Amino acid sequence: MAIQFVINILIAIVWMFLQDSYGMPSFLFGFIIGLLILFTLRRFMEFDFYFIKVIAFVRLVLLFLFELVKANIDVVRVVLRPKLENKPGIIAVDTSLETDFERATLAALITLTPGTVSMDFSADSKTIYVHKLNVDDRDQMVAEIKNSFEKAIKEVTK
Repeated sequence: MAIQFVINILIAIVWMFLQDSYGMPSFLFGFIIGLLILFTLRRFMEFDFYFIKVIAFVRLVLLFLFELVKANIDVVRVVLRPKLENKPGIIAVDTSLETDFERATLAALITLTPGTVSMDFSADSKTIYVHKLNVDDRDQMVAEIKNSFEKAIKEVTK
């Protein structure tokens, strides 16, 4: 996949030489042309089209930012209530992620959202123990993690 990126850069540089224009707009246009060429030739390459992973990574970042804002709002609601009615809890989240990098990424994303902390992994590293500030429904929280972060991480790494 890295070779595709290098080829794309080379196509952009060749485009700049052919246009006799060495500015950023010419490079970006050449880069887009390179993307189109690589996308057209993707059937003949032994790897998947690399830009799909870039799009999946951007989706993961946007998902994290959305969850970050949502978690901040939830924490503000809990903190600003006159009566402290939160229900903290520890939840075991079984994960189908295969590599240590994927699991560590999931744990980091969970910890970076306010109100949640990844505490520990099970002995087989298939379960992450998560502490949450306010647990209304344990099954719903596990489903949210699996359907959002875990799914997005799989799209980036597979």
